[in-house]
Amino acid sequence: MAGRTMRAVQYSRYGGGAASLEHVEIPVPSPKKDEVLLKVEAVAINPVDWKIQNGVMRPILPSKFPFAPGTDVAGEIVEVGPGVDGFNPGDKVVSGLSLGKAGGFAEFAAAPANTTVQRPPEVAAAEAACLPIAAVTALQALKHIATKFDGTGEAANVLVTAASGGVGTYAVQLAKLANLHVTATCGGRNIDLVKSLGADEVLDYKTPEGNSLKSPSGRKYDLVVHCTTGIAWSSFEPNLAAHGKVIHLTPGAGSIVQYAFKMLTFSKKKLVPLLASVNREDLKFLVDLVKEGKLRTVVDSRYELSKAEEAWAKSMEGHATGKIILEV
Repeated sequence: MAGRTMRAVQYSRYGGGAASLEHVEIPVPSPKKDEVLLKVEAVAINPVDWKIQNGVMRPILPSKFPFAPGTDVAGEIVEVGPGVDGFNPGDKVVSGLSLGKAGGFAEFAAAPANTTVQRPPEVAAAEAACLPIAAVTALQALKHIATKFDGTGEAANVLVTAASGGVGTYAVQLAKLANLHVTATCGGRNIDLVKSLGADEVLDYKTPEGNSLKSPSGRKYDLVVHCTTGIAWSSFEPNLAAHGKVIHLTPGAGSIVQYAFKMLTFSKKKLVPLLASVNREDLKFLVDLVKEGKLRTVVDSRYELSKAEEAWAKSMEGHATGKIILEV
């Protein structure tokens, strides 16, 4: 692919939102050691993409400007870098790119082989591209109570906040695969959707009942998969079981302080910040579930790469139901 160029979307500074995205023609990357080069078919947008643009990890990320966002991609391998075994040109795959390098908003992307897995014909590119961050995050959050996803584990009660979002839709399904009792919160318009994913109880977060987070059946939560912001620890604590955990997926400074306080005081109830780490084992497990029809991706909307600004703005609005996808 040396000497060839490709279409890509990137930004050159912090801030600016969708208006700062630039459509450019840049060289096709060459796969380095332990990398594969993909012809990208689909890339999913995650909130972390535009949060990095907003400077939430400044000055660490991005590693340099200009920067092409997009970590969650599915496509076809066109070239294999040195040191890579188990992959060949023509393989259909899904991959999680590194947050520091990203590159998914493009026709081609260099992907680490250790976060890339084969994608069977039963798993569409758009559906697979949504798995690396959102579904892996949901999976790793639920593992905090030693969840067995074949349903043979101990009974437990789980609360999923923002259950109609990208992570939440996966968390509800995975929890039900593990035979857990699921209480979920979402907006009123998405209650039927969340019930269809398997939730046992669904609360409209805008109502007094939803704001209280109390289980309608009076259950105390062993685990909370907390997918949103703006809910104080004081709202969670009375609803937790004796050793309940709140897994906070969007932690701010206050959450980190609360986590440290709970550790220092040896509290049985804990707030645990989580930044998921994509790995081949978890990603393959999720791809297999999709192949078997046990896990599905809820798609909010699809856009062409040429409409990346619209997709970016839609994600920044914060009210997507499921995932937003760019198809290349």
